[in-house]
Amino acid sequence: MGAVGLWSLVRFLHVTGAVLWVGGQLALTLVVLPLARRLLPAEARDRFAAGAGRRFGLLTGAVFLPLQLGTGWAMAWHKGVTWASLADPGYGRTLATKLGLFGLVMLAAAGHGLAHARGRTDLARALAVVSLAGSLGVVLLATALPAT
Repeated sequence: MGAVGLWSLVRFLHVTGAVLWVGGQLALTLVVLPLARRLLPAEARDRFAAGAGRRFGLLTGAVFLPLQLGTGWAMAWHKGVTWASLADPGYGRTLATKLGLFGLVMLAAAGHGLAHARGRTDLARALAVVSLAGSLGVVLLATALPAT
């Protein structure tokens, strides 16, 4: 595999990871959980939602997050990004904003899991919305970055 093929694969893995992460959030929010609320009794619904959330959280920690961090770092390195260049107008600032928002999304997602585990349903729901909206913002910012 040549250099062009390698970087195409790295970018493909990065985009695929983002698709699975954001798509998973959308699928849970718009399809799976509303159906569970409508079709399952309260106790089964709560167990199902907690189990689905735990599994998605495990996949996030074990697959999505390492994949995004590894491929994102590799693409930034390939593009010649430095800490100083993150302050540059255009690519640098857009990437810095994307990275900052990604960090906030991860904090909101972790907070959602903790709030849900502690029975703070309203806070958990609010943090889930923040995480989903922020994830869509990360994707929007990613579309503004040129291919590496």
